[in-house]
Order: sequence, then structure tokens, then C-alpha cells
Amino acid sequence: MSEDSEFSCGLDAAVAVVGGKWKLFIIWELSEGARRFAEVRRGLPGISEKVLTSQLRELERDGVVHREVYREVPPRVEYSLTPIGRTLILAAGPLGEWGEQNKAQIARARAAGVGGETAPTSQRSG
Repeated sequence: MSEDSEFSCGLDAAVAVVGGKWKLFIIWELSEGARRFAEVRRGLPGISEKVLTSQLRELERDGVVHREVYREVPPRVEYSLTPIGRTLILAAGPLGEWGEQNKAQIARARAAGVGGETAPTSQRSG
């Protein structure tokens, strides 16, 4: 069994990594450097501590985020993007551009009708 047989295609692998409700926003928050948990959470209004913890663990498991524990009192933990995680910033750029170009049309479509839940947002522009 090959290492990549878990995924049917590249898009399947990518969505498996960034498909969580908050994952792209977390990656975006970490794009400018290492952050402590509270700093990431402040940048993502509406995310719960439990969800942020879970999403960070999944991103760490997938090799996108590195968790550094410093031997200090009190303990300090920082999260940063790994080299493969930094490549996701490049991949997310075109998606953000698409959103910027189409956000008015998307807002009109949502206002016109079909229900659904509100999507999370980030404090940062991009």
C-alpha cells in the first residue's frame, strides 16, 4: 500500500487537511509567525477554546502546524507553520482572491434565499 493511497486525488488530500470549519483561518493567523494559543484565539472571534484546540491538533497531526513547548515557568507553547504549512498560504491566496471578486454576488445569493449557518470570519484582511 503506497503512502498516498488514503486519498483518491490531490484535492481529496488538500480538503482532508484544510476542510475543518476554522482551519484555513488558523493557518492564515499563523502566516506571519509563531503565535501563542490565546493570540490565535483573539484573531478568530467566535472560535471556542475546545474547537481551536481540536483544529490545532489536527493541523499538527497532518504536518501543517508545529507545536513548540518551552521549558519555562509558567510553561509557554507556541504554534507555527511548518514548511508544508507555509505552502498553504500560497494555495489560499487565489481562493481569497476569488472570494474578494465574488463576495458581493455571494452575499446577494445568501440574502435571496436558501438557509444555512453563518460562516466564520477572520479579523485579518487577505
